[in-house]
Amino acid sequence: MAAIDLNLLVAFEALLEQRSVTKAAEQLQIGQPAMSAALSRLRLLFQDELFVRLGRQMQPTLKAQAIAPGLLAALQQIRQTISASQTFEPASSERTFAIGSSDYTSFVLVPQLLELRQKAAPSINFQMIGFEKDSVGDLLEQGKIDVAVGVFPDPPRKTKWEPIFEERFVGVARQGHPALQQGMMSLEVFAQLSHALTTLRRDSTGAIDIALNEKDLERKIAFTTPHMMVLPFAIASSDLVAALPHRIALRLAAICNLSVFELPVRTKPWMVSMLWSTLSDQDEANRWLRDAIKAMAQQVWTCTDTGYSPSKD
Repeated sequence: MAAIDLNLLVAFEALLEQRSVTKAAEQLQIGQPAMSAALSRLRLLFQDELFVRLGRQMQPTLKAQAIAPGLLAALQQIRQTISASQTFEPASSERTFAIGSSDYTSFVLVPQLLELRQKAAPSINFQMIGFEKDSVGDLLEQGKIDVAVGVFPDPPRKTKWEPIFEERFVGVARQGHPALQQGMMSLEVFAQLSHALTTLRRDSTGAIDIALNEKDLERKIAFTTPHMMVLPFAIASSDLVAALPHRIALRLAAICNLSVFELPVRTKPWMVSMLWSTLSDQDEANRWLRDAIKAMAQQVWTCTDTGYSPSKD
């Protein structure tokens, strides 16, 4: 196999089509001496004349006729493989994309991903996969996930990173909560209320506590959960209050009968980013997925009387 030059097979194809060394050379845009040299190498490789001049044309020998179907099919397969690797058609693709995502980022992206699938990519499948941040680099490098979406203050090596939207906390309370006055809550009342908190560290300290401590205030944490999507429903059935990411609060306000209010303390916003492997950076399908996620991330879905509608963040 080391002696086989793919260009020789292309030369064989041209000779078979043109039945002329000169015309085959013109088809491949090479000189006639180069084509003659290719024919000589083909004859040596296959131990046969392959093409013999009869009259004004080069006619294929029986050996050439016998090997032609296999060689032409191989060339066609190679061309199709190269073409498929360079083009991605979402409308006809049956690819499955694995997206590393938390419940929060899944909640933000999934409705729009499924809408995109319905409108433009009916045979594409999406898998949302949870991940530990320490292992995300390996998951990307091994191809177990195509992209990861989350907060990555220290992206792993051999990955590329792009911020896709900024997020911030807002307050939520059940509709009709007595502590809300004209949709607002004072700092003193906010600190005195019982709070709910999402925490993965099994502690009871969050960004709100840090902001309150700076004002010499403390709050009471009455309920903690590692599952962010539990909080809106817990708030709806109690007098607890909580801080939630802006996008979740907007989406669930009507469903859970919540009031959304600006926090009376200042907390730092954070950046949600998209992470992918350098190995897939130039892959057209992966680029399509990244562009789609980036476009979706620019929208915040709000609830209206006629349902949910996207608006620019």
